[in-house]
Amino acid sequence: MTMNSKLKNYNHIEILDTTLRDGEQTPGVSFAPQEKLDIARLLLSRVHVDRLELASARVSEGEAEAVREIIRWAKPHDFLEQLEILGFIDGGKSVAWIESVGGKVVNLVAKGSVEHCRLQLRKTPKRHIEDVSREIARALDAGMQVNLYLEAWSEGMREDFPFICDLIRSAEEFPVRRIMLADTLGLLAPAEMSRYAQWMIAAFPGIKFDFHGHNDYGMVTANSLAAVDAGFSGIHTTINGLGERAGNQPLAQLVVAVHDFTACRTKIVEKELHHASQYIQSVSGKRCPWNMPVVGSDVYTHTCGVHADGEQKGGLYVSKLLPERFGRQRDIALGKLAGKASVESILEDAGWSGGLTPEQKAHLLSEIVRLGDKKKQVSAADLPYIAAAVKKAPLNKLFKITRADFRSSLHGMAKSEVAVEFNGRSAEGSARGDGGYDAFVKALKKCLKQFNLTMPRLVDYEERIPPGGRTDAIVETTITWSYCGRTYITSGVDSDQVLSAVAATEKMINFMVQ
Repeated sequence: MTMNSKLKNYNHIEILDTTLRDGEQTPGVSFAPQEKLDIARLLLSRVHVDRLELASARVSEGEAEAVREIIRWAKPHDFLEQLEILGFIDGGKSVAWIESVGGKVVNLVAKGSVEHCRLQLRKTPKRHIEDVSREIARALDAGMQVNLYLEAWSEGMREDFPFICDLIRSAEEFPVRRIMLADTLGLLAPAEMSRYAQWMIAAFPGIKFDFHGHNDYGMVTANSLAAVDAGFSGIHTTINGLGERAGNQPLAQLVVAVHDFTACRTKIVEKELHHASQYIQSVSGKRCPWNMPVVGSDVYTHTCGVHADGEQKGGLYVSKLLPERFGRQRDIALGKLAGKASVESILEDAGWSGGLTPEQKAHLLSEIVRLGDKKKQVSAADLPYIAAAVKKAPLNKLFKITRADFRSSLHGMAKSEVAVEFNGRSAEGSARGDGGYDAFVKALKKCLKQFNLTMPRLVDYEERIPPGGRTDAIVETTITWSYCGRTYITSGVDSDQVLSAVAATEKMINFMVQ
């Protein structure tokens, strides 16, 4: 067994990311082979996880080929020993499968619970320990590095700690690199986790322990910190907490908790966490919650006027989790909780601050609150329109889309014809595209080119209809844009979903040319 006599003071916490294995157990998530390779590259080359769990052995030939591709990429980049594959106590079948795809590290799954041995395997604990020893020997004979994975370890600790000790002592007879302890059902509270982790360190002070936590009670990050504090040297994570049921330990939350609450560090590049989150959302089809710490879409947006005021006057509502730390920026959203400071901040960013009297600003605030009562959130791009109404003067709408026609077909590409006016001049354009909005944007780009304007970059696109699902329901399209280093959100409403997107786009172009 690999020794480390001072794990309690060990400053580096290893991160094993299992997005490609345990994360793919999320309902509805299945990564294509090229996506798996891209995820592996991202996590190892950019995010800098220490180790990557690629797959479970013997899943399918498609899985085998995906693993081979990752291993072929990893060899010349010296990542091969950082790639791990889950194997089973199955008489050498998993070892043979891993050997056939070129794997060098196996995470052998043993039962960490007496009840699992008796009821699931129909074996005595002693017989299971003997089977585990034989499987470890097979893997070592095949030239592999071996980690031992104790499934349902948390249940086993409650049931029969001596069985856990017997299993680990048998593994100590071999050069097993790590013992990986799983709270498979997310059953533990932090105090219990801390107690069990301390028992493990006290009983086996020379072993490198990993903790694999699940989030069924929302306790996983606290439990991971308890493991780190006890002296565990590795934590298992997934991007965005992907995994079955309530998911696994989210990588971003674990990293900031370790960095900010302990004396330990990870190798993770914090500025890559948001990018990794967005990429995994894209390829998995699973959006993370808007308020997920670090990576959620709204976690750096203030809506409360008191908070905006305190931030303006001295950073009173900020913590170590500064958006710049993760390559993000802080925003202020306006709604019924908005205050004067919120309005002032966005007016200043939009260049409108000097154009309104104090009375008009007060009126503007009342209008924002009124709209917020109707559950509408006002963005920076909406402010010029509201401000114009407050000043009792029509907004000088510099850019107008005067015509937008669409034609779609089951056979062939969609087509759009667009006419616009800008500063008294007109322009027209037509284009084909993959859908009505894509064709519209391509035609609009032709029009903008005639005015030496370029389209802002589209970052996100979301459509929403009221509950009820009527075919004539109003569609609200919300588009997130990137322009001149800042993020803007515009929305449009229409009974036609493409025209609602057109309205949102026209609003953004006007905001851009003010």
